[in-house]
Amino acid sequence: MVDLVNLPEEGKEFSGELAKEIFDLPEDDARAAGPLKYELWGQRFGGELLLTGSLSAPFEFTCVRTLHPFIQTIYLENSAISVEIEKEGEIDVTEALREEVLINFPADPRCEEGDVPQKCEIDSRYLSVDKSMQDGLPTPPRAESDDRWSALDTLKDLKDPN
Repeated sequence: MVDLVNLPEEGKEFSGELAKEIFDLPEDDARAAGPLKYELWGQRFGGELLLTGSLSAPFEFTCVRTLHPFIQTIYLENSAISVEIEKEGEIDVTEALREEVLINFPADPRCEEGDVPQKCEIDSRYLSVDKSMQDGLPTPPRAESDDRWSALDTLKDLKDPN
C-alpha cells in the first residue's frame, strides 16, 4: 500500500516483501517458491504513481526438456511500473507488482537457467522416433495408424466435379 497523502513530492523509497500467495497460479503452472521482494522508488506524476526499482521472486518451474522441477528466481533490476491513481488516500500496488513479475516468466523454462543450473538434455529414451527398429524401443505413438485421420486420406482422391 502506498499512502498518497503522505507521499513527498520528490518521492519516497519502499522496500519489503509480499507473501507468495499473491501469485495464485493454476495447479499445472509454475509454483511460487518464496515471497516477492521489492525495492522501489515511488513518485507521483499527476494522475499516476510511478514505481521504479527492483523486484525478485523465486518460482518452481518444470523444465521443457527434462520435465524435472527446478527453482528459478525472476530478477527485475530496472522495473518501471505506472499505476493510475483513481482516488486519493492509500493505493494498493500489489496487483501491478505481481503482473510485472508474471509477464517476465520464461516462455520455455529450462533447468540450465535455474538458480542452480542442471544438465539440461533430453533423455534418450524419449527419442525413439529417431531410433532404428532393432534397438528394442517401442514404436513411437505418431507412427501408429490413427483411424480418426484415415478418413482425410480418402479426401485427397476426390475431385471437384465442376
